[in-house]
Amino acid sequence: METPAYVIDEKLLTRNLEILSAVQKSTGAKILLAQKCFSAFYFYPLIRKYLAGTAASGLYEAKLSAEYFCGENHVYSPAYTAAEIPELAEICDHVIFNSFRQVEKFAQYVKSAGLRINPEHSTQKISMYDPCGENSRLGVRLDEFKSARPDLVKKLSGLHFHTLCEQNSDALEETVAVVEKNFGAYLANMKWLNLGGGHHITKKNYDIERLEKIIRRLQKNFGVEIYLEPGEAVALDAGFLVSKVLEIQPARNGVSNAIIDASAACHMPDVLEMPYRPEIIGAAAVGVKKFNYRFGGATCLAGDVIGEYSFDDPLREGDEIIFRDMAIYTMVKNNTFNGVKLPAIYARDLSGNLTLIKNFDYEDFKSRV
Repeated sequence: METPAYVIDEKLLTRNLEILSAVQKSTGAKILLAQKCFSAFYFYPLIRKYLAGTAASGLYEAKLSAEYFCGENHVYSPAYTAAEIPELAEICDHVIFNSFRQVEKFAQYVKSAGLRINPEHSTQKISMYDPCGENSRLGVRLDEFKSARPDLVKKLSGLHFHTLCEQNSDALEETVAVVEKNFGAYLANMKWLNLGGGHHITKKNYDIERLEKIIRRLQKNFGVEIYLEPGEAVALDAGFLVSKVLEIQPARNGVSNAIIDASAACHMPDVLEMPYRPEIIGAAAVGVKKFNYRFGGATCLAGDVIGEYSFDDPLREGDEIIFRDMAIYTMVKNNTFNGVKLPAIYARDLSGNLTLIKNFDYEDFKSRV
């Protein structure tokens, strides 16, 4: 295939969906695809067979869901404009607000109004991904809820919180205990509770039994319908980024720079934002195998470095390099910095056959700028 290219594997995607579907069947909770992580709508007919709907972060994702998923359609945004509300009200089952001011302005127009709460209980150390940080703009805190006008509280059908990021169910259990303590009195008058995303349900060491116990306890104690909206768990390890070596530079300090046609800055931004080092098929950590390489993209950014790896054999120009776990937060975040071409998107079916879903060219770059 022409590189760079994302390849989404239907078999691996289905494996995740079966796990999530089993949680739904066991508990009666509803699981939504968080489109902010994975919105390859080519796969929506498959995902719809297993999940109840989608979670959107704004109007465009909500429209994509309405057009291609045709399940429950939920949306949350830190703020909405008046121009967006009529269309959101028409296509969304739940519209979740971030403040009582937004509830005051728009709740009267939507089918089911929700409010994001901030439990003020952090379970992670990376501030960039912590919605419960000291100055977080995400969610209503308990003191704000207590001082809210009663008529605005009555407009709410449900509450939503999202505090996790790639975490196990023990972190959820901690957070739910705080939510029950501080917001339990309000939950008793709600129809639903959305536990947000960040649940690594399809990861090998995830404690599903604990998750199911948490869901059942909330259902029993408050009589609410439970929603979860994971993104990563849906497409975790189900995608690859296929690239080729363009050039090998002479070794410096025992490591050679390998320039490839994929870019961290353009094609896998979380490598730099998180940051993390993605796995490569056939490679190990630097120093483990005989030949060491530092992979970088063909952009002018000095920091466009993917990571350091070692191989059993020396690399050559044209060699194929395949990065693992490249379905999530890649296609939804990629960009054309330096005019770099966007990767094509392929689907790999259950028989191993590849289908080109989308190819990109100069006109796609031109249309963005």
